Amino acid sequence: MAASLPHEFSKFNKHCKYLKYLLKETRKSLEEIEKTGYLDNSQLLKVKLSTQEEEFVRKITEQPLGLIILGQNCWAKASVVNELFGQPLLPMLFPGQDYEEKYLSWRMVRFSYSSQTQITLALANSYELVDHLVDQPLNTVPTANLEMQNEDLDINTVVLQIHLRHALLRDDVHVVVSPSSHNIQFCQVYEKCCEGLTPVIIYCFKEDMLTEKELDDLITLKKIAPTHPVFFVCSQPLPTCELTESEQHARSVLLSTHSQFHKESRLASPKKGSSVYQQLCGLGYLSSVVVQSKLKHRKWFSEPYEVESELVVNFENFPSILLFTRHVLQSLLAKVSTLLNESHNRCLRMFILTAFDMTRDMTMTPKRLEYIRQREAELYTSLLTITNKKQEEIRHLIVSTIIGMRDELLEEAANHQFQGLCLSEKRESLSLREIQICTMEIQNLLLNKLKSSVAARLIGSVDCLRDSFVGTLERCLLSLEKSLSEGGEFSQTSSALKQTLTAVYQVELTIETSASGLRVLLAKVKQWVQTLFWKTPLTVDVDWKRKVAADMLDSLSDTHLTRSICVQFRDRLKDSHEQFLSSLQHLESLHLGRLQHTEEQRLKVKKMHAPKLARYALESMSLKDLILYGMPQLGREIGRGQYGVVYSCESWRGFSPCALKSVVPPDEKHWNDLAMEFFYTRSIPEHDHIVQIRGSVIDYSYGGGNSPAVFLIMERLQRDLYSAIKSGLDITTRLQIALDVVQGIRFLHSQGLVHRDIKLKNVLLDKKNRAKITDLGFCKPEAMMSGSIVGTPIHMAPELFTGHYDNSVDVYAFGILFWYLRAGHVKLPFVFEQCQTKDQLWKCVRKGARPERLPQFDNESWQLIEECWSSDPVKRPLLGNVESRLVAIMDCYRSTSSANGHQDGHRRSTSYRRRHIARNFHAR
Repeated sequence: MAASLPHEFSKFNKHCKYLKYLLKETRKSLEEIEKTGYLDNSQLLKVKLSTQEEEFVRKITEQPLGLIILGQNCWAKASVVNELFGQPLLPMLFPGQDYEEKYLSWRMVRFSYSSQTQITLALANSYELVDHLVDQPLNTVPTANLEMQNEDLDINTVVLQIHLRHALLRDDVHVVVSPSSHNIQFCQVYEKCCEGLTPVIIYCFKEDMLTEKELDDLITLKKIAPTHPVFFVCSQPLPTCELTESEQHARSVLLSTHSQFHKESRLASPKKGSSVYQQLCGLGYLSSVVVQSKLKHRKWFSEPYEVESELVVNFENFPSILLFTRHVLQSLLAKVSTLLNESHNRCLRMFILTAFDMTRDMTMTPKRLEYIRQREAELYTSLLTITNKKQEEIRHLIVSTIIGMRDELLEEAANHQFQGLCLSEKRESLSLREIQICTMEIQNLLLNKLKSSVAARLIGSVDCLRDSFVGTLERCLLSLEKSLSEGGEFSQTSSALKQTLTAVYQVELTIETSASGLRVLLAKVKQWVQTLFWKTPLTVDVDWKRKVAADMLDSLSDTHLTRSICVQFRDRLKDSHEQFLSSLQHLESLHLGRLQHTEEQRLKVKKMHAPKLARYALESMSLKDLILYGMPQLGREIGRGQYGVVYSCESWRGFSPCALKSVVPPDEKHWNDLAMEFFYTRSIPEHDHIVQIRGSVIDYSYGGGNSPAVFLIMERLQRDLYSAIKSGLDITTRLQIALDVVQGIRFLHSQGLVHRDIKLKNVLLDKKNRAKITDLGFCKPEAMMSGSIVGTPIHMAPELFTGHYDNSVDVYAFGILFWYLRAGHVKLPFVFEQCQTKDQLWKCVRKGARPERLPQFDNESWQLIEECWSSDPVKRPLLGNVESRLVAIMDCYRSTSSANGHQDGHRRSTSYRRRHIARNFHAR
């Protein structure tokens, strides 16, 4: 154990350094992404580690480890310390005359690494009270240095620092022994012991039942550190020499008592009847279910990885501290790796979703702009047609409106309260100026009411101004302005549209332009004469208002009113239409500028940021898999490809059997491709027709450490489709394989992924010859594709060579694969046999060359194949349609096979009967 613990600490320290590097690089990448502006602040907050998560990662990766030894018994803690170091560093105490006094007076002890042995007594601020208490090889710390003295003003802050050159402490590991005093609060003791350390907690006890004080301390510990597992150990005395007679007697009594206790505890460690065990179960540290032999059997495949507290009542089993410590350290590393990996995955998923949104936006925005332009043109033409060709209808509409609203208008005028003019019944007369003001107010009131009513009836008569039409147009335009303009700066387009819609309401009507000129003149003369010569004072009452309103309505000329409305309406329509077109052109220029900027950002994300984060995600997940499940064992070689070798692996992480794909990326590009393959394959849900990746491990020692090897562990199947067809498959099995492949491709497409390399060797078969798609090395989300020319020449659609393609390239590749399945052999099609090089193959495919039709092809299969490999992607069938047609072809073959089987059976039965009759005849 003494040799193994330092090894565990060394591994932990090594992994912490790498996780610290990953955290640093992740921060740097996110800062670079933030500078590009590709993600906004809200998106960045979602992908980054939270403050608590980052603080946890920082503490685990930067703080030194500390073995924290708690308990209320000096002798018990001394036993654990001496066992850890493999030598009696702390003195052993036995019951004697001054046992209780010594038991209560030990101060805190901290062991740390140094090339020279030193013992110093220090306060929390590192002020040394006594320096160099010893400067020679240390056997046992003097009891006087451990005991608290009366001059210790603050016994909680006094620490005995012991510096040793010991393997246990080599990797900046500290061993902290808590002070033994009932006068100190446990929470203060714990915080002081764990200050600046990542704790591994050991709790020592000596008796078979915990005291009230110890139970209170453990309750406090549960509150302070609810997620920290605790290693509970019951200590026993170690042999010592040169004891006094009284000490020898006390030791013999103590050993006899503990021997019986440990003899019973060996039968079950721990056993349910133990008092300590029951107390710890009651406190929630241990499970009430008896766990047998945790040293040999531990289920630790669950995620997140959690470690349970352990109880050792037999000190002979103290070496189990090694396994406990290993699991605690693995748990911490796994949690840090998981947090980092989740951050990487969140960022990659955000990239993909943002890329999909941008692609949709870039595709839809021109269509939305065109839609707005067409709809506004329809609106403008319709309204202009009204003013040019339907003036007679407008005149009739005005006349009917005046007649229909006459009583309402007269009543409105009678109830009108004049603005800015104080009228009193005591006044005997009004001046001409005041009469004119009152008359104009009533006329303007009636004209505005009349204008609004005419405009509403006029707008209601236009079909293109229905709410459904205008509402859709306005929402589309406002959405475009919001997406293309920053901070709502550009809103002229929607304003121009509103002016078009409200142009008729903005028409200005006056009595001069709406009434007959002669009637207006006569009314003015009448008012002047009444003011000058009317002896009876004029009273502006309800009757007067009603009379003025009636005179005004009688004086209106429907012809003049129609002409005034149409002329103003037409002029305002033209102005708003021209303003709308100008603003729309500005929106288009904004879109083109943003398109160029967005495309640059997207290419940068595709080429640099996403692959870099995918590599960090691969490394963080691989480290977690290595920590929890170990390095897989390579078996025999079962396959070899362009970039790696596939080995068998009997079992890993509880899965069996497995296949292990070993890849040594030669450069950054291959690293990035491998990382993206791992991310896409690991992130998609399990499916019956997709080969699942179980995990990954990176071997940094491979090739002398210069070229790390990446092991991708996946489920192992029987053979690939190429080998299966070469060996021979019946037609029904081949059709079922085609159906499986289509369902697998459909599933990938449903996840937004394009495989881009569907071929015979990338389809694997299980024992029942059911197919699964593998090798997602070229697989990418459609929105993240940058136009790379990838794939196998014969299976590559012509548009792949242009760099502009979509998921229909998988339909094309399936058409070629289905040709092989129907052909029943793996020979190269005749048209491609003439090609000597890959370039000739590409030229042949781009010119439209396709495999020939063979005699065994039925019409339905051949028609489906031709449609799948059509040169025009739009003409290729959807995979849902392909699947239904394949099912129909399979049903046809099965029914034919069944009918042939019945015919064969009938022929065999007839032949048997004939032979039987012939034998009977010859016998007679």
